[in-house]
Amino acid sequence: MKKVTLNDIKELLQSRHSLGDITSLKDLPPPIHFKDIDKATKRIIQAIENDETINIVGDYDADGVVSTAIMVEFFTKAIGIEVNYMIPNRFTHGYGISSKILEDIYDGIIITVDNGISAVEAAQICKTRGLDLIITDHHTVGVSIPDAYAIVNPKQDDCEFPFSDICGANVAWYLCANIKKELGLDFNLMAFFDLLTIAIVADVMPMKSLNKTIVKRGLQELSNSKRPAIVAIRERFNLKTLSEEDIGFKIAPLINCAGRMEDATIALEFLLSFDEYEANEQLDYLIELNENRKKEQLFIFEEAKQKTYSNDNVIVVHSDSWNEGIIGIVAAKLCEKYKKPSFVFKQNGLTLKGSARGNGDINLHTLLTKVSHLLVGYGGHKGAAGLSLKIGNFEKFKEEINKAYNLVPKEENYISSEYLCEMELDLIGRELFDLINSFRPFGLENTLPVFKFSNLLVKESRTIGKNKEYKKLILTDGQKTIETLVFVDIDEILEGTKVDILATIDKNEFRNETTYNLLLKEIL
Repeated sequence: MKKVTLNDIKELLQSRHSLGDITSLKDLPPPIHFKDIDKATKRIIQAIENDETINIVGDYDADGVVSTAIMVEFFTKAIGIEVNYMIPNRFTHGYGISSKILEDIYDGIIITVDNGISAVEAAQICKTRGLDLIITDHHTVGVSIPDAYAIVNPKQDDCEFPFSDICGANVAWYLCANIKKELGLDFNLMAFFDLLTIAIVADVMPMKSLNKTIVKRGLQELSNSKRPAIVAIRERFNLKTLSEEDIGFKIAPLINCAGRMEDATIALEFLLSFDEYEANEQLDYLIELNENRKKEQLFIFEEAKQKTYSNDNVIVVHSDSWNEGIIGIVAAKLCEKYKKPSFVFKQNGLTLKGSARGNGDINLHTLLTKVSHLLVGYGGHKGAAGLSLKIGNFEKFKEEINKAYNLVPKEENYISSEYLCEMELDLIGRELFDLINSFRPFGLENTLPVFKFSNLLVKESRTIGKNKEYKKLILTDGQKTIETLVFVDIDEILEGTKVDILATIDKNEFRNETTYNLLLKEIL
């Protein structure tokens, strides 16, 4: 094997970038390209002028919570009016705008954020009751489209907005931008870039072009934000500057855990906190909820592995005792472990409610259309989906989805166990770490580079973490020894064995001493 140099790695990283990407905020496409955005804007302005009630309906994940926060803050701070806002409770209302949610809305107009594109029944109820429904969403458009007053969603076939892979908060932000333009408001929409960046990263949007440009600037805004919630997070976790990894591993789980464990309104109130005292009180509770979530998640994951048939094309498991707020994370963990699309269901009476996660080889929404005759309902996009079915159809679903997997075209450019190159341990250090960091922010389609390391001896293996759910390996190639942290689920590794691994480079700062280590992705 030719010894890889820093220059080789630089060239490989540069080759991953697309020409023609949006690299400057001044090149962001204007709102006008969205189908129905002008129609939605005019109706909202009419509602403002006529003093109608404006109802915002969000979603219980981080993208939905942030979308709601942006809309609420825009109306109160930029326009100076109060709005009604609600986020469905996962356990009592189910997903998105529904007949249950509509029981609490009596008049005015309704604006959905990060949901609504599959709300055919709710749209019909609104129509019957004379409520104008404006849907803003980013999820895949199904066969049946809601009969709404206006639909702002870049995934509509006749939408001319040039980027379809944006999050729900970004669609909401663009609607705010259009309202601002029409009303001639003096308000800086960059004020929302701290929140918008959290949503883009948390909802795993492709980290290129428009998304990457917003996140790059948004991370600066997060690091300097005066928003009480963000100040509380920076101080609590001792973060002078924030990275996309801080969002992915610290901020997003805190926002998500509220909806998973209790009610997403807790996270919304945190983001909208009036001062740091209020923010810190909310943050204390979110941290407590998140610790409980971790314990419950570990327990469900271990049970789910026992129910898994690793020879199947698609992992499908269910139980009547699992927390439906956590099954999405467990699906992601199963997908990570087995490198296969994974479906995890919670049984409620005669109905199974499920979450699915994909590993990038196929489009999950396309896969679900192949078995839609067995489903009560479904929605989502390429990498994640939600669905429900009757318990009597479970075995048939499991059989047919495994067959359907072979009928769905594989995604272009998908590579299993992808890594940038193979390298030796002696290259790991500050120069390599700084070189990699110069290509941030990382995310989907601009992934943190993974490297292959061969023939490493396991000198030591031990469990770490509050719940002993993680591992630390001490590896050596005979010349250099390095710590390797393991946050993925792997089988037991015996000391004295040799392994080939895929890993990313990480930095550890402790008591003014900086060391560089590995984060294990996979044992080959």
